[in-house]
Amino acid sequence: VRLAESGGGLVQSGSSLRLSCLANGFPVEDHTMFWYRQAPGKEREWVANIYRNKHTTYAEVVRGRFTVSRDDPKNIVFLQMNNLKAEDTAVYQCNVELGTSVYGGQGTQVTVLS
Repeated sequence: VRLAESGGGLVQSGSSLRLSCLANGFPVEDHTMFWYRQAPGKEREWVANIYRNKHTTYAEVVRGRFTVSRDDPKNIVFLQMNNLKAEDTAVYQCNVELGTSVYGGQGTQVTVLS
């Protein structure tokens, strides 16, 4: 099982980024996929989910700005982030629960300048 996030970067406030989470070893369409983030000095924070049926849920602080989606043939989960704010600065990581284990990638850094 491997997850690899990409797409982070340094952007100005109000900009957009699209993060990708490439999965290997399991089909993303068969599992709930999670996005989390962790800012320096802060606790890890849940951002969004996409369920098997493609239903999505979001943390209040990102709802309306972020969209999670999935490309099943490519086995990739995306996080489209619009109208980014300085407080969105964090390392973003995708996670999956397989049985009793939780897997995550190395994360991708998003830095938003105000």
